[in-house]
Amino acid sequence: MDRDTVEPSVTTVPGKRAREWAEYHRDAAATSTYVYDFVWDITADAEGPFVTDVDGNVLLDFTSHVAAAPLGYNNPKIMDRMAEFDLVDPTKIAGQDFYVSDGSDPGDSTLPGPADLMHRLTDVTSHYGMDTVFLSNSGAEAVENAIKICYDDSGGGKYGITFDGAFHGRTLGALSLNRSKSVYRKRFPEIQGVHDVPFCDDAGEDPAACDCGFFVDGGDTSVLREKLHPKRGHINPEEVSYLIMEPIQGEGGYRFPSPAFMREVADLCGEYDIPLVADEIQSGIGRTGELWGSDHYPIEPDVITAAKGARVGATIGRDELFPDERSRLSSTWGAGDVVASMQGTFTLEAIDEYDLLDNATARGEQFMETLRDADPDGVVDVRGKGLMLGVEFESTERRDDVQHQALTSGLLTLACGTTVLRILPPLDVTEREIDVGAHMLLDAIEDAA
Repeated sequence: MDRDTVEPSVTTVPGKRAREWAEYHRDAAATSTYVYDFVWDITADAEGPFVTDVDGNVLLDFTSHVAAAPLGYNNPKIMDRMAEFDLVDPTKIAGQDFYVSDGSDPGDSTLPGPADLMHRLTDVTSHYGMDTVFLSNSGAEAVENAIKICYDDSGGGKYGITFDGAFHGRTLGALSLNRSKSVYRKRFPEIQGVHDVPFCDDAGEDPAACDCGFFVDGGDTSVLREKLHPKRGHINPEEVSYLIMEPIQGEGGYRFPSPAFMREVADLCGEYDIPLVADEIQSGIGRTGELWGSDHYPIEPDVITAAKGARVGATIGRDELFPDERSRLSSTWGAGDVVASMQGTFTLEAIDEYDLLDNATARGEQFMETLRDADPDGVVDVRGKGLMLGVEFESTERRDDVQHQALTSGLLTLACGTTVLRILPPLDVTEREIDVGAHMLLDAIEDAA
């Protein structure tokens, strides 16, 4: 496959073999969130955003596996580095409490492991003063550990604050913070004391124009400020262990916060010394054209949770936030995935070496400009930062029809919220690939109409 010239080529999607494989998978698998019957043939050609399925169809994948494959498929920026490593067994060691090395001096590894990834993560969060990492298996575990260390550091603070539309994972603690679809939380027990406030995605700068309910009294104050007010409020700010937010909401519908909203959040966390946990599981690792979604806004996170593009779960913060007591935090396998740690390190190095933050910004702007110039029927908004892109439609039905039409032509996309398609190309996507994908989406919109 020549990435510079290959084009999507499909007959029927899903084809006969894909349907058979999907049925075989579901025979043993618990019911989950099945998006569509795309089955990657791992033995067939694939590079960057282009992938071959089990029926021989070549598709353009603009999902990057929900940002968990930040450079797409078989990218030589990663694969050439991985080829230097002769795989060993086990490729997982027993987590944070055990160690692995390639035999070189600390910090000089050519084949980096978990310790190297942790040091790399502190390097790219040093502007927030972060110097300590706890690795885990997943984003949900990263969030669990973030709120655990905040509860511990507060010495018994009983409150947490989350936002309407939030999604932070599917473990029980993380579910308690979710405020998106009810199917995630219904009939499951929850952490007590979690309060929620609106997430303001008003496009303007004027708090008085806010219609989501976050700003009140003509924009002179906010619901959050009133809840925390020492005299008028009902939440004692001294008992708040953390405020957790996605700098850009993902599952909730690719919602981008208003500048005034982010300033208010930053001001209140500073005024009341409330630890701010930034859930960067989808928006982090270069996806938005900055290393972290937080970098676009005036917030100063005390803890960052990462996963997906980092290839492992990571809770990153300042040393003083983490408990000193032995065994207070531990994980049998979480920090021990040697291969995933190597992939995470090589991903961060590729972002730096190949100027992928600038590329994400330029290619994201190209995609949005193409869609906005076309002004297709049924599209009410095209928004994004970097390559975290959302296309909002006038209804759920219209969105779903477009996603189906795109799939049948060979373009993979993902839904979020109720009316939004999310577009997540690889961070090194090219101008040609964006042009191909954008016009495939425009054709799908026209076909759906």
